[in-house]
Amino acid sequence: MAARRVPEPRVLRGPVWIWALCGTLLMQAVASFVTQSLPVIAPLITASAGMSPESIGNFSALVAGGTLLFLLLGGPFLLRWGPVRTLQLGAALSALGLLAAAAGTPAALVVASLLLGIGYGPSPPAGSQILAATAPPRHRSLIFSVKQAGAPLGGACAGLVTAPIAAAFGWSLALLVAVGTACIAIVAIQPLQQALDSERDRGRPLNLRGLLRPSVLFAPIGALRLHPVLPLLTVLGVSFAALQGCLFAFTVTWLTQIHGLSLVQAGAAFASMQAAGVVARVLLGWLADRTGTPIRNLLVQAVVASACALAFGAMPRGFPLPGIHLLAAVCGFLAASWNGIYLAEVARLVPARDVSNATVGSTLFIFFGYLAAPAGFALIVSASGSWSLPLALFAGQLAVVAGVVFLALRRIEGRAVG
Repeated sequence: MAARRVPEPRVLRGPVWIWALCGTLLMQAVASFVTQSLPVIAPLITASAGMSPESIGNFSALVAGGTLLFLLLGGPFLLRWGPVRTLQLGAALSALGLLAAAAGTPAALVVASLLLGIGYGPSPPAGSQILAATAPPRHRSLIFSVKQAGAPLGGACAGLVTAPIAAAFGWSLALLVAVGTACIAIVAIQPLQQALDSERDRGRPLNLRGLLRPSVLFAPIGALRLHPVLPLLTVLGVSFAALQGCLFAFTVTWLTQIHGLSLVQAGAAFASMQAAGVVARVLLGWLADRTGTPIRNLLVQAVVASACALAFGAMPRGFPLPGIHLLAAVCGFLAASWNGIYLAEVARLVPARDVSNATVGSTLFIFFGYLAAPAGFALIVSASGSWSLPLALFAGQLAVVAGVVFLALRRIEGRAVG
């Protein structure tokens, strides 16, 4: 079924999909910048709060938990307010979360992590809803991947901006810079609100009874039955998310604690990882459109990403700084560039009216990966004293899952041919 096209609004000059892409890219980058600022300066925050360095994994899990909460209950808000207004409100909640984190206590960090997660929650479904309605179908994977490139772009900015500010002036000021960035983005996207929120359901009820109706809660999960490949795509995404979540949550802390890098040096390596992801999301999204086999591309990417993450985790102490940057960049290129292709495939596999529900349903499971993996990583570090072991385990599971998904996909294709 062809995607519903948003009418060209008079207030915007040029093709509407360009404005839609610019707006969603901006909000994706800012959401990532705000969220990733916490793990980037984690060594300073956890030390100030009297907590162990690996405890940042628990806070990263809470961020994912907050996103899950929005994905479970946020559908009616998205329908009532429209995707642009929902993105603005998400950015506002993230800013409140960072203000809470500035208190520096364990309780404040719990509240901050949940607010950051809820604030990030609108990014996947709202962005997909906007782009599915506006993107030219022949360039869908590329356009979704460009939007998703905002995630590592924001992460790179977190490594390059918040780490030096925190090291020079204190982590509280670094958090305030991130808060200001979120506020600027809220204002910047406002000109798009009237055009892209034109079909919102103003009469959609937002009372508690309506939010907790089974039809609301289970509609996204039910949408995964719309196509037999959707569950396989979701399983592969969860596996990717587990590895990516661990890399993003622990790279800075691991490099400072084990490899002896300063916070600024580790933040720069983290930025290399994120910047490579920006390039990869655009390049690999373009390649997926050209080959016409996005899922198979992801399967190959998963195996290679697994091998690269194993090499990154096996770096000996005293490894040269340029080598650390190179391995971090390769991991970012392969392990953190799957998201746009995955979201474009979800949107392609279902009718246009079901894109939001299918995206939410699939992304719910993705964020279970983001939630469980950092918490499991922290638990393994505490139990074993090793940082390389959990990284090897989470890297290895991606290769195993890719093999299982490949075999299952072959069976589905065989039944279709037969």
